[in-house]
Amino acid sequence: MNLFASLRTALRALRKNLLRSMLAMLGIVIAVAAVVATVAIGEGAKQQVADQMASLGANLLMVMPGSINTKGVATGSGATQNLTRADGAAIEKEVSSVAQVAPLNRSNGQVIYGDSNWYTTIQGTTAAFLDIRQWQIAQGEMFGREEDAAGAKVCVLGQTVVDKLFGDANPIGIQIRVKHVPCKVIGVLAAKGQGSWGQDQDDLVLMPWTTLVHRINGSLADTVQQLMVSARGPELVDPAQRDIESLLKQRHHIAEEGEPDFMVRNLAEMQNAANAQATTLSVLLASVALISLLVGSIGIANVMLVSVTERTREIGIRMAVGGRGRDVLLQFLTEAVVLALVGGLVGLVLGAGIAHWMAAQQGWPAVISTTVMLSTLLLAGAAGVIAGFYPALRASRLDPIEALRFE
Repeated sequence: MNLFASLRTALRALRKNLLRSMLAMLGIVIAVAAVVATVAIGEGAKQQVADQMASLGANLLMVMPGSINTKGVATGSGATQNLTRADGAAIEKEVSSVAQVAPLNRSNGQVIYGDSNWYTTIQGTTAAFLDIRQWQIAQGEMFGREEDAAGAKVCVLGQTVVDKLFGDANPIGIQIRVKHVPCKVIGVLAAKGQGSWGQDQDDLVLMPWTTLVHRINGSLADTVQQLMVSARGPELVDPAQRDIESLLKQRHHIAEEGEPDFMVRNLAEMQNAANAQATTLSVLLASVALISLLVGSIGIANVMLVSVTERTREIGIRMAVGGRGRDVLLQFLTEAVVLALVGGLVGLVLGAGIAHWMAAQQGWPAVISTTVMLSTLLLAGAAGVIAGFYPALRASRLDPIEALRFE
């Protein structure tokens, strides 16, 4: 009996007991769907992390105030204001691996235009901020060094603020009030959507650092809440981090082995940590799914054993008219593999659908890998071979005379 004849016979036998065949396939369907869905969701989560990190900026390092000890009491991260614009200027001038540095101070407050108002985030920075974050201007222009030096009363709005204050009207050249200070709108940022921690990246107002700190906050201090630093290339991020730490320790009179009063965060490290968590979760879920595949193969083995018992007389007739043991072995192995592969194909479709649905609920991409799908299908086929081998071998070793006498 050739393979084509065995396949035709197997399909006829499986159709004869359709409900039992479907129940036998169910375990394989669930297992394959679980493997495909978990791997796709895990890879989608990694892609989402990569996209979110990329949206923060190119080769980005963030320098923030750290904790200091006062009479043995730690103030906690960010509780002190010990970073200055002079620190940022020194980093940009003395660290060769650094391309740009932008100081950043944040505040929250009401912005008002006519009868409309909106409570938003106000950020004071310099023109380098857009280059570091890789943000674009949709309308108008960004303020420059002159506006920052003069503390000019100008601002650039995010798209959410524009929608709340102006609707469909053009805001360029219009004067609004940011807290108590009148400011001229000179630009509108291109829409960016949701950020890496779920915040609306378009719900903000950008203005010169000096305008926010000196005019709106009424402070004469030169301290900054954060320095955003862009390295000259991905391979220079780690060297830049080491050089920045060394330079700031010198400027803050801290011994090389001493505890710094600042923090330098490397987004690559944050991304690697997030990817490691996603990988661990994916491996865990995929392992559970593979156990389901084992359970499904046991179900196929059980159905095939029942089939051998029910069809003992049929096997005896086949062998009595010249059928060989290997023909019977091939027939039953083919039935087991067909069960597994059909269940695997259904599982692939179901798993892809589940992955897309769950990814849509979470708002991240579902990365369906052709390699993973083919590997899972082959694994399902292998499970069919393993599950069906013993029942097929048992059928091939039946004695024709005893099989014909079986009732």
